Amino acid sequence: MSFSKRLQTLSRSLATLRVDYLLITHLPNVRYLCGFTGSAGALLAGGPEPVFFTDGRYTMQAHQEVQGAMVRIEQKAPLAAATEWIGRKRGRTLGIEGDHLTVAAGARVRGLLPKPWRLRAVSSVVERQRMIKDSAEIELTRKAVNLGSSLFRSLVKSVRPGVAEATVAAKLQYAARVAGAEAMSFDTIVAAGPRSALPHGRASAAAIPRRGLVVLDYGVILSGYCSDMTRTVSVGRASAKERAWYTAVLEAQIAGIAAVRAGATAGEVDAAARKVLKQSGLGKHFTHSTGHGVGLEIHESPRLAAGETAVLQSGMVVTIEPGVYIPGEGGVRIEDMVLVTQSGCEVLTPTNKELITI
Repeated sequence: MSFSKRLQTLSRSLATLRVDYLLITHLPNVRYLCGFTGSAGALLAGGPEPVFFTDGRYTMQAHQEVQGAMVRIEQKAPLAAATEWIGRKRGRTLGIEGDHLTVAAGARVRGLLPKPWRLRAVSSVVERQRMIKDSAEIELTRKAVNLGSSLFRSLVKSVRPGVAEATVAAKLQYAARVAGAEAMSFDTIVAAGPRSALPHGRASAAAIPRRGLVVLDYGVILSGYCSDMTRTVSVGRASAKERAWYTAVLEAQIAGIAAVRAGATAGEVDAAARKVLKQSGLGKHFTHSTGHGVGLEIHESPRLAAGETAVLQSGMVVTIEPGVYIPGEGGVRIEDMVLVTQSGCEVLTPTNKELITI
């Protein structure tokens, strides 16, 4: 994993952004560019050498982790220290991450810069670079996906009538940490019975009913990289209607995966999955996008949604996760992570997708 190469790639793009330096404060972007994993830091890209700023709490950690940039340990907050440092350099325009820096923080930066300097908000420049995973990132992602998938069998065993959704989630999270996960990628979703109709039904105190569908959506973080998978199981024998929902969602997911390839647009992948559900009469119950990028953050670009024109490229890692949600009755979602290749894609998630009856 070459942090210097990533920084060089970013520096080459600064001219097109019409900035002399770029101040990076969004911590996942900082980690991607120089390796720092702490909670306070700012990175200046541009000039003869990138410079990383942090405070005394991270003296040892910064010198151990940061690669490709000079490390400065400051008594001031990293944002202020970086701004004052840049004000003493030659240049006219400082770029800031418009998607992440708050208005108040931007005002502080502006107040600390000497008058010849001006600010320019830039959007998603590092995020666009992060969309294409290098071989090291793909391997880390693969390990995170495999770890998450390895927990599914024990997760299913904990799904029983009368058990609280939150208890199921807690058992999963404990098992994940014991297995080596740094954390969960997001709040685990365990949504049972009528609550399975909630696309983001985070695990609650509600007990799992004697029969009904249960949506299980979770992911783990390993070496900074996230995994994400969803499976739907049935407590008791699923009704004919529920089985029809499941079949339609599975067919939609397979169609979405089949549409993934370098050169396809994000909207085309979404349309492939959505078409199947429309043909099944369930289109109006598919209420979210078909997928999203995954990496150092659980939701990254590209977004696979209707009308999205982003072109998929080899090395992107995305989810394919269509679903249907019938208020008051239940819902189904099936999700895999896939790696985009020149000829199609590789499904990274190894877990079986047959409907499991508990």
